[in-house]
Amino acid sequence: MKISVLEPLGIPTSLLKSKLRAAIGDDVELTLYEDRDESEGSLIKRSQGSDVVVLSNIQFRESVLSKLPNLKMICVAFTGCDHIDLEYCRKNNIEVCNCAGYSTVAVADLVFAMVLSLSRNLIKCDEATREGKTKNGLVGFELENKKFGVVGLGAIGTRVAKIAQAFGCEIYAASRTKKDIDGIKFTSLDEVLKNCDIVSLHVPQNKETKNMIGERELKLMKRNSILINCARGPVVDTHALVEALNAGVIAAAGVDVFDEEPPLSKDAEILKAKNTLLTPHVAFASAQAFEKRADIIANNLKMYLKGEMINKVI
Repeated sequence: MKISVLEPLGIPTSLLKSKLRAAIGDDVELTLYEDRDESEGSLIKRSQGSDVVVLSNIQFRESVLSKLPNLKMICVAFTGCDHIDLEYCRKNNIEVCNCAGYSTVAVADLVFAMVLSLSRNLIKCDEATREGKTKNGLVGFELENKKFGVVGLGAIGTRVAKIAQAFGCEIYAASRTKKDIDGIKFTSLDEVLKNCDIVSLHVPQNKETKNMIGERELKLMKRNSILINCARGPVVDTHALVEALNAGVIAAAGVDVFDEEPPLSKDAEILKAKNTLLTPHVAFASAQAFEKRADIIANNLKMYLKGEMINKVI
């Protein structure tokens, strides 16, 4: 049995190795790479002969997978798996598991960092202070009694909703699965967009959610509303969002995910949008989240070697 970890995973390699060894024992061949190289040639070379590979959000498509005849399982050190060619894996009996749950707290934290920064104009306040100006034109709003919309009520969306409740917000939710949570009003996506002062997206990327927030949906929103996207970039039509922000259709947006993985190209359209707070796909990335992730990976591998797949995607 050969396991290859194709990239560093946010904690010291020695700590990751010790966690994995404790889980899989000393009889398994284990290789850990200490740099991230996303080129197909490198991915094929690093994965060659492996029964199991571990990677985070690196694109792993048929052009790579087809060169790996020994591969039996992919452990995705991430929640979403849209960067993995799942259809190829299904057809070729390659099992896939993920690390759902490791970043729930981290992502929810960033949502509110963005909400508070935008609602209280913190970036502009900082600039004004440094330039010797006053608060004129920079008075923001409180979250208490605001209508807060959550689109997608999985683990992260549920945590976001509960934190918003603690701020005194009125919670609206649009979700495939209705949950019995006190104080949350379940309704349609359109009603969430029409009614809410803040809308936070927490849906996976798939055919149904691609561009689910487009020109029509943005026009439903209040002119003073804030949109937060810490889900997946393609969930929002970027061009429509830029147009809406520049035209004042909505007030502001906090965006952590994009159509392309950062670093963004210098001519990326979103960089030209007004009233944005942009972060380089960092929501999931905290010291605690990375250690939680390592523990989940170790347990995934431990159970796989025992013949039991957990956190199974396919």
